Amino acid sequence: MTQYDAEFAPWVQVAFPPHALKNTLGEWLSHLGLRQLRCAETEKYAHVTFFFNGGREKPFEGEKRILVSSPKVATYDLAPQMSALEVADRVVRGLALGLFDVVIVNLANPDMVGHTGMMDAVLTALRVVDIAADRIVTAAKKAGGFAVVTADHGNAESMLLPDGTPQTAHSASPVPFAVVGRGEMTLKDGRLSDVAPTLLTLMGLPIPPEMEGKDLSGGSAKGD
Repeated sequence: MTQYDAEFAPWVQVAFPPHALKNTLGEWLSHLGLRQLRCAETEKYAHVTFFFNGGREKPFEGEKRILVSSPKVATYDLAPQMSALEVADRVVRGLALGLFDVVIVNLANPDMVGHTGMMDAVLTALRVVDIAADRIVTAAKKAGGFAVVTADHGNAESMLLPDGTPQTAHSASPVPFAVVGRGEMTLKDGRLSDVAPTLLTLMGLPIPPEMEGKDLSGGSAKGD
């Protein structure tokens, strides 16, 4: 139905070929000459690289990637801490170098542990993510930057179905979008397509014409 690998194209016809995406956030940052760090553990590495770049395998100019190995367990309720603290450590070290303008990081625990349906493990996962996120945000502010915290879907916040059985699938809940380190501001509700334009606006950068989202900050930041 969909293209699994471009190398199969001469021999395999697909019903829904991929769309060529131009000026994704990563490509646009590279075009502007900015340096990026992408970091995640194994389970979410593709999400901050291949998927984030619109289905592109090769890094953009100025893009560095860090892969942290996920624990080798059958299910992540057996290791709900996963590798979040190691991911945070690598990001903190990267920020301390002062070499990167933008850091994209994924903390996998709420999603991967949420899929197990094990409440106690999910609570442990969330506590670990709180610690990891705090380290990253603190390091970003120390480096003179700010942090945007968001998600593309819910999971861990909804662990039971109406009949009381475990919910292991993604939820349809709205996700948070928080900006830390840019002073007081009022953010509008929006869509995932608004995240990149908002980030670019907060950085004082132009938005490429291909991005159809809008800035959620409305220019409301009141200082650092």
